[in-house]
Amino acid sequence: MRPSEATCLGSATISRSFEVDAILEQDYSVYYQKIWDSALETVTREDASPPFFAGVDVGGTSIKIGIVDDQGLRVGYASFPTEDEKGVPYAIERMKNTLDSLVQEANLASGDIVAIGLGTPGTMDIPTGYIVNPPNLPGWRNYPIRDSLAKATGKPVVFANDAGAAAFGEFWIGSGTSHQSIVMLTLGTGVGGGIIIDGQSVDGENSHGSECGHIVVDTAPDARLCSCGLRGHLEAYASATALVKRCEESLKAGVKSQLGDRLQEKNKITALDIASAAEAGDQLAFGLVMETADYLALGIANFMHIIDPSALILGGAMNFGGPANELGNNFLERIRESTRKITLPIISKNVSIEFALLGGDAGYIGAAGLARESYLRRQ
Repeated sequence: MRPSEATCLGSATISRSFEVDAILEQDYSVYYQKIWDSALETVTREDASPPFFAGVDVGGTSIKIGIVDDQGLRVGYASFPTEDEKGVPYAIERMKNTLDSLVQEANLASGDIVAIGLGTPGTMDIPTGYIVNPPNLPGWRNYPIRDSLAKATGKPVVFANDAGAAAFGEFWIGSGTSHQSIVMLTLGTGVGGGIIIDGQSVDGENSHGSECGHIVVDTAPDARLCSCGLRGHLEAYASATALVKRCEESLKAGVKSQLGDRLQEKNKITALDIASAAEAGDQLAFGLVMETADYLALGIANFMHIIDPSALILGGAMNFGGPANELGNNFLERIRESTRKITLPIISKNVSIEFALLGGDAGYIGAAGLARESYLRRQ
């Protein structure tokens, strides 16, 4: 069954990792000259195909709102600070007012928007439409956010986990457009993602399916500790946080690297520092990036054997420059190579592993796409 007003995509905790640390995302954007926020072109009303759908992507630092047409083309976009300390009613009002302004700017009528998709961080109670206890939005606990937005706008609202909405965005008009089954991993401060099989989301019995970052890749008693408090999870090995931790451990162990000077100077290391050093030929930094690829391959092999998707898509800010950058291409090729070594050939030869295309636009586009799916089912 496709997602509906009472459906959640993705997981509860992965949403924190999809909304990557704002500094990480900004730094990667500047360093690789890749625009993560508002990367898509906007078309005019005359060039668009009605009906129109709105998508709202709620994050810990900002809320993004876009209007798209029936083909996923964007006709309007805006973002504003989340300001979670002001509470959900304030944010709902901002969402409504921003959407009204976008409608006017795009020369649309209010009735042209037939449905809204809302992606938020978890945890969430989908049957009741509540956002329950999002770790990066402490002021937004136990609130009927879906129904509140529906009441404010007078539109049906589809509720989704933000990471799962992003996966649907890539599935609809991004890297997954030619595939019916995809797994999307988002690489940032954590590892998140979403799963779509034959065009349908894997939501789980309790709305917490697709916990991609929390599959176990190390069962040793002293396995690395994940941010969730458990050991051996993929996120504890392949996230930007894990990359930095492994780097710091190597430097403390006496491994020579230009990053040692950086640590002494700044008293900290970032994933961007490691990427920059790797591009400059630093052996430790490059090795850490490739090691991250190897860890990701462990998780990807599991997804391939369990799900047998058509494509595995890598999103999030930590893409090391993506396909436009040599380090990004080396990172992707290492993932492919390492995955092939531990995956049944009959499966691996038919699975495409690619970078995501939509960047920071994936969340609200996917949310709008989910609203579209629900709307089409009702017709």
